[in-house]
Amino acid sequence: MKKRINAQKMIKMAYKETKRSSLAIYLILRFLVVICMILQIIRGDLNNALLCLLSLVLLFAPLFIQNKYEITLPDSLEISIYLFIFSAEILGEINNFYGIIPHWDTCLHTINGFLATAVGFSLVDLLNKNSNDINLSPFYLCLVAFCFSMTIGILWEFFEYGGDKLVKFDMQKDTLITNISSVYLNPDNENKPVVVDNIGKTEIFDKDGKLLYVIDGGYLDIGLNDTMKDLFVNFIGALVFSFFAYIGLKNNKRSSVVKNFVPIKEKRKMAESVKNCLMK
Repeated sequence: MKKRINAQKMIKMAYKETKRSSLAIYLILRFLVVICMILQIIRGDLNNALLCLLSLVLLFAPLFIQNKYEITLPDSLEISIYLFIFSAEILGEINNFYGIIPHWDTCLHTINGFLATAVGFSLVDLLNKNSNDINLSPFYLCLVAFCFSMTIGILWEFFEYGGDKLVKFDMQKDTLITNISSVYLNPDNENKPVVVDNIGKTEIFDKDGKLLYVIDGGYLDIGLNDTMKDLFVNFIGALVFSFFAYIGLKNNKRSSVVKNFVPIKEKRKMAESVKNCLMK
């Protein structure tokens, strides 16, 4: 009888410490990703199936980090991470929301800058509080968090470039532009750029001179403008979080933005709580 009561207490405690809203979102998205992966395998699209597999791994990351490093992710942060991964990989890449919905990519990279700054801020803040050798001012704490976010943004662009170059994805979306400035076009081979304006059409030939494609509307820029735009909006997202975090630290209190998006260190593991419950 006593064992049964202890087991009931253990279940109640485990259920209580599990964030039901974020867990529900996780399970729903995981189910949708599995369904999507099965459909891609049936269609013979292995590239998209691999993206689904990558999404499953990324969806598991917040749970792994919480258990491994004994931290608690606020519901707002955890749910945002789940939705971001699903929106970027499943909706964006596989279902082509990047092409269908204007500025979908821009919004996601802005959110990424914001969330990555929150993660960077929490890491530095924990180090700042638990180390006798480190005592960063609010400005430098926010600066390090901002730089962490920009580093994540840059690494993601490296990942996109690698996907395009090695696996023949198109993660760095191409852009039609109507003017270019290049020293490559200089007839005298000098380091002076030649400016070409009002480009109306681009023709692509193979090495044998066969016309392959005609692109109306301008010159096809292969990823450069997309990369710089992504880094810029990542900068904006990182700057917004850093601003609110700095204001909160200067006033010796955390704003609601920081509280809802910064992980906190657990005082004890859930397993220890269950163990104590069983010993009663």
